[in-house]
Amino acid sequence: MTRFTKGHGTENDFVLVPDLDGTLELTAAQVQRLADRHAGLGGDGVIRVVPTRLASEAAVRGQAGQAAWFMDYRNADGSLAEMCGNGTRVFAAYLVREGLVSGDRFEIATRAGRKTVRTTAEGFAVDLGPWRLVDEPAARRDGFDIMVRPRHGKPVPALSLDLGNPHAVVMLPDGIDLAALDLTEPPQTQPVQPGGVNVEFVRPVGPGRIEMRVHERGVGETRSCGTGAAAAALATRFWSGVEDESPWLVDVPGGRLRVTPLPGGRVELAGPAELVADGEFHQ
Repeated sequence: MTRFTKGHGTENDFVLVPDLDGTLELTAAQVQRLADRHAGLGGDGVIRVVPTRLASEAAVRGQAGQAAWFMDYRNADGSLAEMCGNGTRVFAAYLVREGLVSGDRFEIATRAGRKTVRTTAEGFAVDLGPWRLVDEPAARRDGFDIMVRPRHGKPVPALSLDLGNPHAVVMLPDGIDLAALDLTEPPQTQPVQPGGVNVEFVRPVGPGRIEMRVHERGVGETRSCGTGAAAAALATRFWSGVEDESPWLVDVPGGRLRVTPLPGGRVELAGPAELVADGEFHQ
């Protein structure tokens, strides 16, 4: 029997499993079962809530001095992931509800390093940390560095960004309908990304505002992706030629997120987080 909490951030949903004494060993098969939308609880991912000092990875345990709690994030297919932008807010909401953190600003540990969380009127804002263009010389020379081909579509240029996890952002050319894209299978990339990549398809809506759909590695199309929204906004900002710190609004199928570039090459993601159910899962 496993205790759980179900939550979502702009309908990017997760199963949170508390492991306050660090004794629970989640297997890939268990994660798949929990995330299964027919035989389990259903979710885009599973988050184990564990004290940072009890994490199995040394690099994570090294964050324990500043971040008491580790967001042990797994994709729905059971694979480990560095972090999840929307997941950080849902994780934060759980920590606050359970009284595991105090104050309106605190740190959490992830495989992509410590993340600073602050409470906001809309939910939570998370400093996702440093980001970078994967091949900046090619990006500044050509505007892209990778080709992406969605199912039943033609290859289109994309921009690779690293936000602690990998992304490829496509600005859809005129004549391609964002809503009509078939994202039931992973888009193909050239060069091939051996570890997989999150692919965001973007359409401008107005000044400082874009629409986005995303195919997440290890999951499939999701209603939202936090780091993907940040990558999409940063890529659009790059293509605009005005690389200032103005915030961007990103509309996803599950709602709206705010992305704000920060000094020092960092970026903040803000949006809602909701905890919707608690219970016990019999495996």
